[in-house]
Amino acid sequence: MTQDIWFHVDNLSSAHIYLRLPPPHSPDQWKNIPEELLTDCAQLTKANSIEGNKKDNVTVIYTPWSNLKKSGSMATGQVGFKDQKMVRRVYVEKRENAIVNRLNKTKVEKYPDLRQEKADREKEERRKERISAQEKKKEDAKLAEERAQLKYQKEHMYDDLHADDEIAQSSNQDRDPDFLDDFF
Repeated sequence: MTQDIWFHVDNLSSAHIYLRLPPPHSPDQWKNIPEELLTDCAQLTKANSIEGNKKDNVTVIYTPWSNLKKSGSMATGQVGFKDQKMVRRVYVEKRENAIVNRLNKTKVEKYPDLRQEKADREKEERRKERISAQEKKKEDAKLAEERAQLKYQKEHMYDDLHADDEIAQSSNQDRDPDFLDDFF
């Protein structure tokens, strides 16, 4: 699932800015980033570009992280795209200091263990899948039991009809010879 979105100033060197989208994740979630958040990310990307920060009228590109392509022949920091159609653009007319200053005030530098975060996230996803599979298995077992019960009822519907005492009651052998007089 797409959860990290990559931002970069188009055709200029800049920092690689990542936006982690909140769960639940859907394949098209990255296409529906709120306009305010998109503006904040574009301004932050522009501000973290040596050349782009000095220029007006720059374009910031963004795409899901999973669309990035890196080969050994590329320079450090250079990336390509697996699917060019998944690259979107945001036009930034000029730097808006109010936005950049607001973002810088809330800046928190972290040095996360990304491998561990990924392992933890995958472990949690597997746990949820396992629980879901167990619940489905229980539902399937309950449904199978209900079907078996209905099948048993259908197959044994007339069992009581031919019981010995029922047959004895319906038998004419042990009746009084005048029993037919009741019908006439």
